[in-house]
Amino acid sequence: MKRKRLDRDIGWGFQGFPYYQTRLDERGFKGFASLIDILSGEQHCWDFEKAGKAAVSGGGMKWLQLVPDGKSRLITAMYKPDGALSVCYIDVIERLEFDPDGVAAYVDKYLDVVFTPEGDAGILDRDELDDALKSGDITKRQYDAALKECENIFDEMCRDIPRSVSALDEIYKTVCEKVKSGEITPMKTKYQKAKGDF
Repeated sequence: MKRKRLDRDIGWGFQGFPYYQTRLDERGFKGFASLIDILSGEQHCWDFEKAGKAAVSGGGMKWLQLVPDGKSRLITAMYKPDGALSVCYIDVIERLEFDPDGVAAYVDKYLDVVFTPEGDAGILDRDELDDALKSGDITKRQYDAALKECENIFDEMCRDIPRSVSALDEIYKTVCEKVKSGEITPMKTKYQKAKGDF
């Protein structure tokens, strides 16, 4: 299983990005939350049947990342510069960990779920999960748990996409307000934004 940091400082081409992380205990969400504010960088899009070309990274976008209490998932909600959700990508994970510098990291369990506000929804990388079982990278127990969590994610988040988008938007608004007020400060940054830019 691969281990990835939530500051996503490798592989996405972010050129400048304050990274925030915090614990949230709100009415609509309890768990770990982080925000990447992508200050600059070339826009990258994924193609979807209903949404068409949907932006996943690029200057002006923000990524809200959530690990709900009691769940084995990392939800990454990718927001466009206008504040609208573009894509939601959910990794099935083994666990959340923290590096010596305090930045959160997750152990990826291969399976993923993706959806768009326009109604695209799908499960990805089942072949990678199957290969991991065959190679002995994961046990049968871990394999079965990944399938079950994937099924739960799809049922909970993709059966009623407008409801999921609304719930994510509320959490996103809460986190952005906490950042703007200074309640959540940058944990890591390549350079600071000008005052009032958020």
